[in-house]
Amino acid sequence: MFSTPAVTTIAQTIQLSLSPVFMLAGIGALLNVLAGRLSRVVDRARAIEQLHPRSTGPEHDRHVWELRLLDRRMTVINRALVLAVSSAVMTCLVVAGLFVAELAKLHIGTVVAISFILAMALLIAALVSFLIEVRMSLTAIHIRPELLERG
Repeated sequence: MFSTPAVTTIAQTIQLSLSPVFMLAGIGALLNVLAGRLSRVVDRARAIEQLHPRSTGPEHDRHVWELRLLDRRMTVINRALVLAVSSAVMTCLVVAGLFVAELAKLHIGTVVAISFILAMALLIAALVSFLIEVRMSLTAIHIRPELLERG
């Protein structure tokens, strides 16, 4: 039969779920940064796509190179977004699992722990993808040697 848990038990469960909730706040901030970067990459790609048909020679080659780089960056950012959202979903499942386990008196500590480890692994993968994308963006920022006019 279902029994009502004590307020102190619920309070302890809330305290236990605070770390995953703070993690969710961090993931939300990461998602905001990733969405902003994706938006800027898409805007840049659209600008280059307009210049591409009117360009020739080395300028055309530069546009093709940059469009390829932007396409790869969009793929990496999208991967990071998917991983970060997956981590957030797993984190939400951890918090829900804590409460369900307490309310239903289930012994699913191992499942909750594995879910949290998976959430962390997904977050780590998202951060690695973010780092890769940042490194890719630096490739496009370098000033071409011919423009530096070094003598």
